[in-house]
Amino acid sequence: MFQACPMRAGFFLAIRKVGVYYELMPLLSLVVPCYNEQEVLHLFMEELTRVAATLGDVQTEVILVNDGSSDNTLAVIRELAGRYDCVRYISFSRNFGKESAMLAGFAAAKGDYVAVMDADLQDPPALLPDMLRAVREEGFDCAGTRRITRKGEPPIRSFFARMFYRLINLISHTQLVDGARDYKLLSRKAVNALLSMPEYNRFSKGLYEWIGFRTKWLEFQNVERVAGETKWSFWKLFKYSLEGIVAFTTFPLALASVLGMLCILVALVIIVTLSVRQILWHSSVDGWTSLVCIIVLLSGLQLFCAGIIGQYISKMYMEIKRRPHYIIAEQSE
Repeated sequence: MFQACPMRAGFFLAIRKVGVYYELMPLLSLVVPCYNEQEVLHLFMEELTRVAATLGDVQTEVILVNDGSSDNTLAVIRELAGRYDCVRYISFSRNFGKESAMLAGFAAAKGDYVAVMDADLQDPPALLPDMLRAVREEGFDCAGTRRITRKGEPPIRSFFARMFYRLINLISHTQLVDGARDYKLLSRKAVNALLSMPEYNRFSKGLYEWIGFRTKWLEFQNVERVAGETKWSFWKLFKYSLEGIVAFTTFPLALASVLGMLCILVALVIIVTLSVRQILWHSSVDGWTSLVCIIVLLSGLQLFCAGIIGQYISKMYMEIKRRPHYIIAEQSE
């Protein structure tokens, strides 16, 4: 019996016989970024193997991307690559971030369909058959997943996450789905579109929407990690949200200009008012406290606007340097 993700026991062919002819079986590539995931990888592969066996005539390959882990993740990945025929791996020279790991996986994927998912089982592999059916049979180029609850998350993180989606959808033409995960399955056409964008500062949630292909959304309840701890602190999520805002809207630059114009108008009104007061009533304005407050307010506003401009300049600086997104230290054959 053909296994979708067999244990290593010799070479196998991903072909099937149709009448007197043979045809290649469709290939699904699963990209799995890994950062300090030694505790969950065996559990992940067991569950994934079980689900892959239900995909019918679709062959699977698993690309584990070690994003510079500091624990024994790489050793576990090597073990899995030796045990399963379907497993390949890429290991970075250091931690380059999840965006780079996903990009490396997309570049290495050979499949007709490509899915990206986390190894902690917060992205349920059981959704893969429905995702594959949406792209393969229902005419969609992308099947995305979104959480309809945030049970288990700290309330403050959930609140700011919802506020982020409202804000970016208000100021950007690229609309993001609240609760959307990076867990997606894409057609080869959609993957090629993503790979055609070599930008250094990547925000995949926005890139998925920007390419514009039809997406079917599958909803599921929030699932907690099976082991280990999340690598996303509040500060990291905050910086990642800034990446998304800077990458997909220039509204903050326009806001800085509007604030500058408002300050000029307010200053002109104050100047005219004080001039008229002095001419008519010969009443000078006393008090240095109000003057200091105004100076501090305007100085803070100027620094705020300069910071907005600096964010965009820093992104331009990183793009101009054209450094590689990642450096591979080791990979399987």
